[in-house]
Amino acid sequence: MSEPASTPPEDGPAFYAQPGFLHSTRVRQWWTVLHPPYTALHLSLVTIGACLSGPVNAVKLVATLGAFFLAVGVGAHALDEVHGRPLGTTIPTTQLVAAALVGLGGAVTLGVVGMFVVSPYLGVFIVVGVVLALGYNLELFGGRLHTPLVLILAWGGFPILTAYFAQHDALTIAAFVAAVFGALITKIQQILSTPARDLRRRVRSVEGVLVRHDGTSSPITRDSLLRPLEHGLKILCWSGVAIALSLALLRFHR
Repeated sequence: MSEPASTPPEDGPAFYAQPGFLHSTRVRQWWTVLHPPYTALHLSLVTIGACLSGPVNAVKLVATLGAFFLAVGVGAHALDEVHGRPLGTTIPTTQLVAAALVGLGGAVTLGVVGMFVVSPYLGVFIVVGVVLALGYNLELFGGRLHTPLVLILAWGGFPILTAYFAQHDALTIAAFVAAVFGALITKIQQILSTPARDLRRRVRSVEGVLVRHDGTSSPITRDSLLRPLEHGLKILCWSGVAIALSLALLRFHR
């Protein structure tokens, strides 16, 4: 049986939540748990890291993308929903835990294979990745890893460094500078998404008036505050995808 969840807002807990083109309610809920726009941005950072310099091995790139999709897109996001039901889904906890185990287990498996193909030192990235996924999303260690700084480093900088190392068996100054870029992009996402989540999930209505110097005025509403935040998030996610695709095309176009 499904476990009770908090009542989701009428317009959904996120701008991408439960899209109408998916007819099954359960499929729509799983779509929401996967956070497609943010997962796409995360995988874009993986691609940027791998394609930062050439040559690029397509098999290694696909394997790295698969590992991060399983670890973050599936595993970490499933754990996040288990811990407090922020999306208000009715997916049973057993299914979410199973998804987390499959996601993290699959990512670790791909990582172990990479240790034989690339370098044993890839094991360091595997351990760090698992600790970050569990520690942040389940707020382990007294919540010490559940901080804004850990989020931008783990979700923004770490994938770029890991992908670069998995591809080139080395880390360079350029890779660390690119990791800073990834952290900054993730920080922008955090700045926009935090108030957007609050407005969608906790705010019922907003009252106020915007008065301009020329005397004109317009009402301040929940929608007027939410719209520019989510519009910025959509542009940010698509921008990451565009940069990643441009680098991939540069490396593989002949």
